[in-house]
Amino acid sequence: MPAKRTETGFSREERAAMRERVKEMKASASRAEGEKQVLEKIAEMPASDRALATRVHAIVRATAPELTARTWYGMPAYAKEEKIVCWFQNASKFKVRYATLGFSDEAELDDGRMWPVTYALTEITRAEEAKIASLVKAALRRR
Repeated sequence: MPAKRTETGFSREERAAMRERVKEMKASASRAEGEKQVLEKIAEMPASDRALATRVHAIVRATAPELTARTWYGMPAYAKEEKIVCWFQNASKFKVRYATLGFSDEAELDDGRMWPVTYALTEITRAEEAKIASLVKAALRRR
């Protein structure tokens, strides 16, 4: 069930994510601190989200060690030169039915006039692992 909206237009979960983002912007985390924060966020997730986030984290770290892990709106994210390239949004964050892996415009996954930038994740098999690695590699080739 999606997060309920309030009179202000934002759900409780959306307001919490914005507060987390303000904290993140005020903190200047080192590479090691960013990695620690991401692992802490993953550890806080419910088991099903945690399993997916752990796999995504491992795939991104193995595929693109040059990316810096950090949190972004309270979600695990990966940046190059301080710009977010991709992130993982757990399903429980906004009470939706699946987790997502998203890519920013910095990833430049452009393919014609219309292309996907966010992918639903319910399970990660070898096929999904290969697809995630391929997308991360493609995002870095263009930068």
